[in-house]
Amino acid sequence: MNYPQLIDHYPIISDQITADRLSVVLRELERALTQKVSGDIVELGCYIGSTSVFLRRVLNEQGSQAALHVYDSFSGLPPKSIQDASPAGTEFKAGELKVGKKDLVKAFKKAGLQLPIIHKAWFDQLKPTDVPEQIAFAFLDGDFYDSILTSLHLVWPRLSPGGVITVDDYARSALPGVERAVHDFFQGKDVSLRHEHNIAIIAHHTS
Repeated sequence: MNYPQLIDHYPIISDQITADRLSVVLRELERALTQKVSGDIVELGCYIGSTSVFLRRVLNEQGSQAALHVYDSFSGLPPKSIQDASPAGTEFKAGELKVGKKDLVKAFKKAGLQLPIIHKAWFDQLKPTDVPEQIAFAFLDGDFYDSILTSLHLVWPRLSPGGVITVDDYARSALPGVERAVHDFFQGKDVSLRHEHNIAIIAHHTS
């Protein structure tokens, strides 16, 4: 199956990503794999595995040997910074969206899928050596300014030529810190940046 068939065939196991947003993420992963970009796959902010299980399915369908690394505090959302202030985002509070690592494992086992490499930590506790030396594709779902900025500092230096970073909640009024972090990090850098369905798609500029 290709990624649209996967989305039609399997349920999305939480309300943290829509089918439209998931379709953009999986399309970009499939494109990186088809183009044989070197490196592993990373997801920072995996929650219960809503997107992770689909990343694994695409890897399986493509016959890819790339490792899937997922990262989460498993302690819910961190506190907001001033960059995240929004009247529309009052429901996003510290500690919300808390799930256990065992819940992620359970989701993969229920789906009959190989477990990813799971990293339990707040993003600001991660070191460069905690991410793969080469990254072909990344999905960042940190919700807040500091989490996205930290994720970009970890991932961008290790992104392979032709690789892609996708960022959830971009240009979303309830979570303005996401777009601010992306713009602050990439200011002055030679990149291609576009967005669809609140997913930012970022790659080294190739023109």
